[in-house]
Amino acid sequence: MLNELESLSGNIGRLIQISERHKQAHQALQDQLEQLRADYANVQAELAQVREERDTLQSERDSLSAKIDDAQIRLNAILEKLPRGKSAQHAESDNQLDLLEADSREAQETELHGEHHQGEKA
Repeated sequence: MLNELESLSGNIGRLIQISERHKQAHQALQDQLEQLRADYANVQAELAQVREERDTLQSERDSLSAKIDDAQIRLNAILEKLPRGKSAQHAESDNQLDLLEADSREAQETELHGEHHQGEKA
């Protein structure tokens, strides 16, 4: 009977040790779970912030796109008001050439008249 009591006492001691190890392991797992939940909450907060930034950037992009579209429309309206084609450019350059030719003719006539007047004075 004494042997049985010693055996039971030994078994109880081992059960207590096993229970302590399980309790420590359980506490470690709970601490780890708590840390993971905190990490998850932080990641969720960062995700919400990134989504908000994304939405802001999308809004800015849409606004800029609308401004670009408006500017293109205004630019096209301005371009439509300008003379078109080579004929308009050619006519303008012809007009400029005519002005140059007229200026050179006037200069020649002035020189001729100047020489003529100088000849009369002599």
